[in-house]
Amino acid sequence: MKLALLLGVVGLASSHTIFVSLEVDGVNNGVSYGVRTPTYDGPITDVNSDSIACNGDPNPTLSTDKVIDVTAGSTIYAIWRHTLYSGPTDVMDSTHLGPTMAYLKKVDDAVTAVGAGDGWFKIQEDGLNDGTWGTTKVIEAEGRYPITIPDCIEPGHYLLRAEMVALHGASSYPGAQFYMECAQINVLGSDGSKTPSAVSLPGAYHVSDQLTLPNNRTKDNGPVADIVILGN
Repeated sequence: MKLALLLGVVGLASSHTIFVSLEVDGVNNGVSYGVRTPTYDGPITDVNSDSIACNGDPNPTLSTDKVIDVTAGSTIYAIWRHTLYSGPTDVMDSTHLGPTMAYLKKVDDAVTAVGAGDGWFKIQEDGLNDGTWGTTKVIEAEGRYPITIPDCIEPGHYLLRAEMVALHGASSYPGAQFYMECAQINVLGSDGSKTPSAVSLPGAYHVSDQLTLPNNRTKDNGPVADIVILGN
């Protein structure tokens, strides 16, 4: 996957955030239930690290033995917070802009499956649309990021990877900040058999991804930026 980025050059402050829980059919079973959450809210910046898949080193990440049932074709919500126990008005710094994405990986057992490796396919992305970034939409929705589960895929266990990328420091590598966690889900109610084309994580993002970086930060409104997300 290639990321072609056009963004303002701004400071390197951190925009820390965590995908803390999953809401399904209006029910949220709480922080870390079925979601592999880190105890620290820092980013992954090394795109070649195994941690780019589901988080991990250098962030201590908790395991969970829970698997969350979701219905194919339904919309669920990844819940984002600044820290594990922040409130809905504290999601991430509003000036730290970038895209949001969601991936799935079919696995035999979501509890024991390793995130790093191939098999990841993107089911959703939201970059810059009509002047609004994907991260801004999540902040304005008090951390609720809607993800629609495809109804064409086969049923069974998956890892669901939700991601927010902060581009405020991406004028050089490793400047982009990748925030991602993986939920352990069981897709029900599907008679599909689609096997979407997939990428590897690490492997989907590259140090050599094209970056075009004019200094167009505005005084009052923060960075002016654009993004084109290519590939799978």
